[in-house]
Amino acid sequence: MSAIKVLLADDQSLVRDGFRAIIEREPDLEVVGEAADGVEAVEAVSRLRPDVVLMDIRMPRLDGLAATSKVLADPRNAGVKVVVLTTFDRNEWVFDALRSGASGFLLKDVRSAALLEAIRVVHQGEALLTPSITRRLIEEFARTAPDPRPTEDLAALTAREVEVLRLVAAGMSNAEIAERLVVEQSTVKTHVNRLLSKLGLRDRTQAVVYAYEHRIVVPGRQDRSG
Repeated sequence: MSAIKVLLADDQSLVRDGFRAIIEREPDLEVVGEAADGVEAVEAVSRLRPDVVLMDIRMPRLDGLAATSKVLADPRNAGVKVVVLTTFDRNEWVFDALRSGASGFLLKDVRSAALLEAIRVVHQGEALLTPSITRRLIEEFARTAPDPRPTEDLAALTAREVEVLRLVAAGMSNAEIAERLVVEQSTVKTHVNRLLSKLGLRDRTQAVVYAYEHRIVVPGRQDRSG
C-alpha cells in the first residue's frame, strides 16, 4: 500500500520542520512538499497532488481559508483533503474552515499521536471534529443560520440514507450507527458513501454542515441515545 502523501503549508519554518519530523517517522505517511504561504500552497497542490494538506490559517499573500477554497474548488483536486491548523481556537474560523471544504480543524499544540491520527482519518474520508468543536459549531450555526436552503436533492436519498445522514450529523461513528440501526458496519459505510455521492459532498464533515444548513437535524436535538 502506498504512503499517504502530505503537504505542509505554514509560514513558520520551525512548525513545518516539526511536523515533518513527526510525520516522516511513520512508514505509511510521506511529506511530499512544503509551502510558506497560501499562494504557494495552491500551486503546490496542483503540482504535487498530495492526499492531505495541513493548512495554516494565518499566512501571507493568501490566508489558509482562501487557499483551502481555491484548492477544493478545482475539480482536479477532488481527492485532496485539507486539515486546517491554527494557534487560535475561534468559532468563526472553525465554521469558515468547514464551509471552505476543510475536512477538519486542529490546534497547532495538538499532540503528535493526534496529528498522525487526524491525517489518517481524513484520508479515509471520515470527519475530524472534536466533541467540543462540534458542539460549538452547532451552537454557532443555530444562532446565525439563515433560512433553510431548498432540499430538492434530498429526494434522491432513501429513507434509510436520510436516517444515516441524521446520525452522522449527530457525530456518531459507523460503529455507533451500526449498533443503533442493528446492521453491519459495512452496510452503514455503503449508505454513507451513497448519500455523499448523491448529494455531491466530499466527506462526512461536509455531510454534517449540509445537514445543519438544510435543517435535516435541529440544533440542540441531535440525540445520541437509543
